[in-house]
Amino acid sequence: METAVSEATDTTTTAVRSRKVQKKAQKGSEESATVNEQRSPSMETAVNERHHKLKSDEPVKRSPAEAISERNGVFEEVDDRFTVSIRLQFNAATVGLFLLSFLTRFYRITHPRGVVFDEIHFGKFVSLYLKNTFYFDQHPPLGKLMIAGAAGAVGYSGSFEFPKIGSEYDASVPILALRFVPALCGSLLAPIVYSILRQVKLGQSVSILGGLLIILDNALLTHSRFILMESMLLFFAALGILTVLKFLQADPFSARWWTLGTIASASLTAAVCVKFVGFYSYLLAMYIIGRHVWMELPDRRRSNASILLKVIAKSLLIVGVSLAVYIGCFYLHFATLYKAGPHDNVMTSAFQASLEGGLASITKGQPLRVQHGSQITLKHTHGRVCWLHSHTHVYPIKYKDGRGSSHQQQVTCYGFKDVNNWWIVKRPNKDSLMVDDEPDYIEHGDVIQLVHGVTSRALNSHDVASPMSPLCQEVSCYIDYNISMPANLLWRVELLNGKESKSKWHAITSQVRLVHVNTTAALKYTGEQLPDWGYNQFEVAADRRQQTIDTIWNVEEHRYTQHKDKKDVLNKLLATEMIPTEPTKLSFWNKFSELQLKMLLHADKLESHMYSSEPHEWPLMDKGIAYWIDGDSNAQVHLLGNLVIWYSATMAIVLYVAFLVFYLIRRRREIYDLEPVEWDRFRLGGEIFLAGYLIHYLPYFFMERTLFLYNYLPALLFKVMLLCFVVDHCQLALRKFVKQSALVIGIFRAIVVAWFAGVLYFFQRYSVLSYGTTALSADDVLELRLKDTWDLIVHKP
Repeated sequence: METAVSEATDTTTTAVRSRKVQKKAQKGSEESATVNEQRSPSMETAVNERHHKLKSDEPVKRSPAEAISERNGVFEEVDDRFTVSIRLQFNAATVGLFLLSFLTRFYRITHPRGVVFDEIHFGKFVSLYLKNTFYFDQHPPLGKLMIAGAAGAVGYSGSFEFPKIGSEYDASVPILALRFVPALCGSLLAPIVYSILRQVKLGQSVSILGGLLIILDNALLTHSRFILMESMLLFFAALGILTVLKFLQADPFSARWWTLGTIASASLTAAVCVKFVGFYSYLLAMYIIGRHVWMELPDRRRSNASILLKVIAKSLLIVGVSLAVYIGCFYLHFATLYKAGPHDNVMTSAFQASLEGGLASITKGQPLRVQHGSQITLKHTHGRVCWLHSHTHVYPIKYKDGRGSSHQQQVTCYGFKDVNNWWIVKRPNKDSLMVDDEPDYIEHGDVIQLVHGVTSRALNSHDVASPMSPLCQEVSCYIDYNISMPANLLWRVELLNGKESKSKWHAITSQVRLVHVNTTAALKYTGEQLPDWGYNQFEVAADRRQQTIDTIWNVEEHRYTQHKDKKDVLNKLLATEMIPTEPTKLSFWNKFSELQLKMLLHADKLESHMYSSEPHEWPLMDKGIAYWIDGDSNAQVHLLGNLVIWYSATMAIVLYVAFLVFYLIRRRREIYDLEPVEWDRFRLGGEIFLAGYLIHYLPYFFMERTLFLYNYLPALLFKVMLLCFVVDHCQLALRKFVKQSALVIGIFRAIVVAWFAGVLYFFQRYSVLSYGTTALSADDVLELRLKDTWDLIVHKP
């Protein structure tokens, strides 16, 4: 009976509660309806967008605790501040583009089984990595490290020497592993380009077209199939630009925001770490980010503090990640290359001495401190590797320009070790060249003379113009012609890193500047090459502008001048301070800073190459590059782009600029042809793609070095994307400004289809030059030669 009453009571209570809840819900709905009537159109749009988003999303999955709370009529918010969710999305278009690109890049990738063009360089670097042997390259090491990692993973030991182009790979060379990373990066480029185009709001069909154009360009195909750097450079640059665009759209300080910012910074820095020209992509990304900040400034809803905080956070994130990736890349580089190698002499003596089997083994047993009576060789520390040198020959009486010389003994900088590189350090007040019983060490600020070891003539300078650098003084070894030309033989020793040696002049480690006492000019390597009378060695002069890196020298080899009666003195000196026989310890930061300086200064100007080209020839593809040719037939690999793509992309640049000028003039007349959203998107396309093209192209007009067609590939990437952007905008313009737009757009699309058929035809016809698998007759080669400047090779008739 009591149970029944209690159940009735519970039922009544539940019913009352439910009626209260219904009334509250009804009252809330009435209030919300009133509020909805007062909402602005913008608020209604926002609500509709959220409603549409909720409808399109998948059903929300709730945790068991949340489900129980809902069943109890209570929904409690769960604290998920420390929850990280990862969601991978694959689009059918991106997967399809990747698969198609993968097939074209990996098709018969082990052919040819011989060294192709620049594989001769990069293959050697990879082999040296696997043998832990130091090498020097003007570009950062990431690309070579990645290829070496793939080759090392399959057991390659680096035994192949890559002797010359065309050399057959032996059975120990894993060709697929060596070419795998460039081919994979080339395969990923097409879906990334598709995603970039989608990110700037282009239609899916045009975006797919962009990916297909990347796949169907013969030059990009060729460079993705061999041990070359460009495909990795383009991959990291494109990935960096894509993630930057996504990063700017993410909610500030969210997990997605931090993740995308990190990936963008790492990718852009990786492009720089493959080749220094990746800096142009980095610069473009910084421009895009700066533009985004600039466009946010007029938004008064954002406080000054919030804008400043976001700018600081972006800067710290980008700089921090970039430094970590760049420095980490070189840390791995130095950790791998710890043995002496063929390029050691490019580095300073201290760097060489830090390598296993390096300079320390050559200079074993040498005394450390320089003193009166020391025999030394002076190496130019930075830039070109050469040693202070003299020989019996004298400067000519007259130079070609009519200037006269002192006719004194020549002093040069010679790039090879030679007996004429030895000099003896002498105190001016001592006649003997021997070491004394008591050491007479040279310190910072001391005045010395340098006597040439073979000819016994002292280093001299005077107020006579240098042969190749007339603004500098001539440096010579003094010959007394008894013609009232006094000897000026005194040089002051200035130690630039004297704190490390407590102002003592040490062999190898001390960096010294020798300043001529009479004229205050510093001994300098000028970089100018002497004519035949100077045996094409490099000029040494004295320059009153002392503070340049070309006035820095260091002692590399060192011994004391002996006398047969002073063997006991020599033994006493040799027992005191010796250069260590073990590798000298040099910190990572010292190695890092030195290598950065060497990479910037050691940019040798290559001799003119028969396949080199100038920047103005690239847009219309006037010249290609022969990469490989079969010895038994005319089958060959030749770098040529897809002529249809390259020419139409060049026209797209002209068309975009014409559109831009037209719109700007019309807007100046206060005639606004495009809606604000359309105008912003049109400008954004130009600021990303046109600016990207110009940033990657124009600097080459100011480079004084040998250039090749492959230098144009980064600019081509942005030009292709601009082409797709122009195609999309043409459809918009036709739709807006042309009567019977449906018919005109149909004709336009038919033209695009016909043009794309031409792209396919050219790709198919010239793919024989990308794969090199098809034997060609002489007539076949001549038929492929559309331009007289295309140097296709006819090996056999």
